[in-house]
Amino acid sequence: MTVFDQLFYYMFLRFKTRYKQKANIIALSYTSALQIALAFLLGCFFAAFFSQLHVDAMSKDKAWFFIIMVSLFIHFKNWIQYNGKTRKVMNAKFNKKKAPKYNFALLLALPIICIAMGVLLLQA
Repeated sequence: MTVFDQLFYYMFLRFKTRYKQKANIIALSYTSALQIALAFLLGCFFAAFFSQLHVDAMSKDKAWFFIIMVSLFIHFKNWIQYNGKTRKVMNAKFNKKKAPKYNFALLLALPIICIAMGVLLLQA
């Protein structure tokens, strides 16, 4: 199991008691948002790195289009991965183990922190 699988399952269990039918959608949205924020941060890092090297690899319009396409791909991949049988198999695997303990506030702030760091890298 990957880290994102564990985070998805933690969010799923966290919201399952309160929002029974919406827990999967909330966990899926969180996992997708975190992965998209990390991809954005990585893209901003490489943009700042290449601008320091004076490399013109891609225009800004093409880069924004690329990040939108990557975001759609990530969300679609997660939607396919965490729905149906895969989630049921993951539930069976994680039910045998002790549920991981994470700081919920930090997990909610993590995508926001990644986006803020990306914006700071774009300013550089």
